[in-house]
Amino acid sequence: MDITTSIRSGQGDFVLFAITPPRQSTPPERLPEIARATIERLEHLDLDGLVLYDIDDESSRNPAERPFPFSPTVDPAEYLSAHLAAWPTPVVVYRAVSKYPHDGLDAWLREQDPSRTLTVMVGAASSGTSAPVTLSEAQAMRAEANPDLLLGGVAIPERHSRRENEHLRLIAKQEAGCRFFVTQVVYDLNAAKNLVSDYRYECEARGLTPVPIVFTFSVCGSMKTLEFLRWLGVDVPRWIENDLRHAKNPLAASLDQALATAVELVDYCRRLGVPFGLNVESVSIRREEIEASVDLAEQLIAHLR
Repeated sequence: MDITTSIRSGQGDFVLFAITPPRQSTPPERLPEIARATIERLEHLDLDGLVLYDIDDESSRNPAERPFPFSPTVDPAEYLSAHLAAWPTPVVVYRAVSKYPHDGLDAWLREQDPSRTLTVMVGAASSGTSAPVTLSEAQAMRAEANPDLLLGGVAIPERHSRRENEHLRLIAKQEAGCRFFVTQVVYDLNAAKNLVSDYRYECEARGLTPVPIVFTFSVCGSMKTLEFLRWLGVDVPRWIENDLRHAKNPLAASLDQALATAVELVDYCRRLGVPFGLNVESVSIRREEIEASVDLAEQLIAHLR
């Protein structure tokens, strides 16, 4: 079954691959070429779905200097419809809802085929940001405009470590229509397991059925990439940083670490009866990091199947 059928039936055990669309500064004539290269790179993997991120400037959330300068990307919805129509599986399209006017977002929601498109809605980077559409308004728009369109939400294990209430936020999003969750990149295994455990038992206490949690993994080939992950709010344990800093091949060490973390989370979710998915994120422009991400996805698929 494909991911839409799996999620509707509350099942997991699927693997996704996440990319960002090209930068807005990319010459338009290159966009079809980039899309073809992406399809050719991934088509042999037997993935269950593709994820298209919607990049927003998060400087309002973190005033520290961004390790990599912000560069706007092509709208993921436009990139999908114009250049990735040949992709064979359903696609999860992120929507940073604060970027879009009400009418434009409503029109996009109404146009989507629920058998081909899913969406993850993301709110403004900080609570002080004034936006034409809030996350709760966007969720209500989806329910009105296209109720069959599967809605996902963001899960942040690190936030659970700090506030111990992320599982309650997930349940609130679930009650607002979310049928699955996608995490930030997971490096802190304990934080992820704590979130899964608290969510599982809170669902049991409320008589709710847990929905799939999709855990995101990424390779890290340099200390600057690690610094950027931290800027984004990802907690990287010191032992992992030490391993990567002193490894002869940091990229290979990162791949091994991500694989081990994913395998342990798979076993844990199965033991608790929480449906799960795995998502390999590839947002680097460095060829060796892209190839390592594909290798990680291939190994995770082999582990599940």
